[in-house]
Amino acid sequence: MYPEHIVSPMRSELTEVGFSELKTSDEVDNLLSKKGTILLVINSVCGCAAGNARPGVINAIKQTNYPEYLATVFAGVDKEAVAKAREYLLPFPPSSPCIALFKNGELVHMIERHHIEGRNPNDISENLVSAFNEFCT
Repeated sequence: MYPEHIVSPMRSELTEVGFSELKTSDEVDNLLSKKGTILLVINSVCGCAAGNARPGVINAIKQTNYPEYLATVFAGVDKEAVAKAREYLLPFPPSSPCIALFKNGELVHMIERHHIEGRNPNDISENLVSAFNEFCT
């Protein structure tokens, strides 16, 4: 478990641009049962989250076409919420960070850690924008 003073700035990078924090399994269930499109980011303290994932996500949602709901859980901190979120991400193995797009409760697009490491934020953003254009209409 990471201390809150360490993760707070990493949380705020996403919450300041409109992401809701999910900290319990009930919050995850409630959100992912909604109709519409949902972008879920499993956030992390690692360098690829800081240098690639969060900047890529933030850039992607600057487009006019993006998911109706934006949410995040924090690996290593929000254990209950992360465990529940990972149930929705099956058959993908646990990965943090990762970025998932849902449409009407169905996982339709997934970016795993190995798709984030070594990629720049623009690559991640372009990947997400393409998915948004396909599923967020």
